[in-house]
Amino acid sequence: MTELRTRRLYLRPLRLEDAPRVTELVNEPGIYERVARIKPGQSKEETGRWILSVERGHDLGTDHVFAIMEGDTLIGTIGAHRLSADRPYEIGYWIAPEAWGKGIATEAAQAVIEWLEAIGAADEIVSGYFADNPASGRVLEKLGFEATHEAPVYCAGRGKDIDHVFMVRKAAKE
Repeated sequence: MTELRTRRLYLRPLRLEDAPRVTELVNEPGIYERVARIKPGQSKEETGRWILSVERGHDLGTDHVFAIMEGDTLIGTIGAHRLSADRPYEIGYWIAPEAWGKGIATEAAQAVIEWLEAIGAADEIVSGYFADNPASGRVLEKLGFEATHEAPVYCAGRGKDIDHVFMVRKAAKE
């Protein structure tokens, strides 16, 4: 399993023993209201099942999800997911509220993008953000993503469709 290091962060595969900390964090409204697929009140068992599913996805080459570690503390997750081997990866992340505004998401995402480039899987990478979370949009813009369109996306954390900005990052042609 891949591990990545940046100046400040250690990105490692999620482990089942991370379930209590991940569950604690994703039950923060600041997280579940900004991520499409996290519902409020997620249990440790549900988190554990999710961790096991991304482990299976890693084996299939469709999911690469990393715990974002600052020292010994898990402060978020970041992943590259795709539906099949012929589709582009989608970058998704969330960061603990106490770590917001410190460039953590940008630094972690840059490391994942560089890793995708190294394995030849970065010709096109997609991502996006809820329109009422412009900080996430600024992260993606810094990483070279450009908006393609807007459309509503269902947010499990809010129980309704929310305006969403879709973005793409294309590799520079040599």
